[in-house]
Amino acid sequence: MGAVRTTGPLGTQPAPAAAAARWAESHAPLVERIRDAIERAPEGRIPFARFMQLALYEPGLGYYRRRSDRATRTGDFLTAPETDPIFGHALARQLEEMWQRLGRPEPFVLRDHGAGTGALGTSVLAGLRLDASPLAEALRYEPVESGPERRRAIEAAFAAAGLGEQLRWADPTTPFVGCLVANELLDALPVHRLARIAGRLVELHVTWRESWFADEPGPLSDERLEPALAASGLQLAEGECAEVSLAAIDWLQRVAPTLERGFLLIIDYGGPAAALHARMPAGTLRTYRGHHAGDDPYRAVGEQDLTAHVETGALERAAAEAGLTLLGRTTQAEFLAGLELGELLVSRRARPDVGEAGHRDARNAVLRFLDPQAMGRFAVLVFARGVAAEPPLLGLRFRLPASDPTPAPGGSP
Repeated sequence: MGAVRTTGPLGTQPAPAAAAARWAESHAPLVERIRDAIERAPEGRIPFARFMQLALYEPGLGYYRRRSDRATRTGDFLTAPETDPIFGHALARQLEEMWQRLGRPEPFVLRDHGAGTGALGTSVLAGLRLDASPLAEALRYEPVESGPERRRAIEAAFAAAGLGEQLRWADPTTPFVGCLVANELLDALPVHRLARIAGRLVELHVTWRESWFADEPGPLSDERLEPALAASGLQLAEGECAEVSLAAIDWLQRVAPTLERGFLLIIDYGGPAAALHARMPAGTLRTYRGHHAGDDPYRAVGEQDLTAHVETGALERAAAEAGLTLLGRTTQAEFLAGLELGELLVSRRARPDVGEAGHRDARNAVLRFLDPQAMGRFAVLVFARGVAAEPPLLGLRFRLPASDPTPAPGGSP
């Protein structure tokens, strides 16, 4: 990790000479804001979840709050919708079937939490138009994004595509009928980092030491953490670390009541806790900057993304408590295969508006979407309210059995 390790798993403490370099590569006003939060805390430390919340989402300072181009080719990472619009076209076919299952309501709302650039919405609507689907007129796209810069970017993208009339900014707590989608959202929600040190379950907090951030083991900051870890079935050995995302559970329990009737679609890298921990016993926390992965959260503070793999079992338990029915779990590769992504690629080549370069880009994107070592391993969960569970949706034709506790583990993007 490029720094001297402390006693904590994944813990780092930069040498004094490195502190100046850390300042130079970070967003200094954000560093000062987090340092102030630490110094104001009674014990001189804050939970890592608080550090991650500030680093990513602090208004005017956080990684996601200063620029709208993070998820672009010139930014730090790419989600599937930003990689190529063929992803949205495939998803449009699933939405068409969902709409039919619901009795063709008008409007059919696509509420996109963590919408980013709005690429999912524009590509879904473009795909529906290419398929001459009547859903193209009935669909209303409701992005859920914070910050005026991101909202302006989405509005500009929809205006450029001639889709402005189907973009609607709505209160995300308003009940609706349709589909709520969270594509690569939950991995960026704050996580608590738990570890076993000297035989005790502790939480890794963040303190300020020798002019920079450092891990500091301490007591659990939330009474829900130990039960959440136990529910996942994990038994941490000495020196091992795991993340618990109370924020993801809270998010699901908050949005579930807004789904009056319809579907909840979650796509993210993750999987069951046991499978994730077997592959990454030091924890799944990762960083992304300039399309390169790292594992030191205290570098480039405010200038790099922070993510952790999503524990799907926790989401399934939270959804059940919220009254949602699990329709199926699968991988992104199997989900897209069920939506006949390959056929979409073939038909795209025949379109006169898609040149050789466009087809090549789409082919490369499809390979990445299906690659079990890349996006193909992403977990896909589909929940519903007020909809029959059978027959399976198109995207769930290759779903994993409900009795299977270990679906394919999530992979790094």
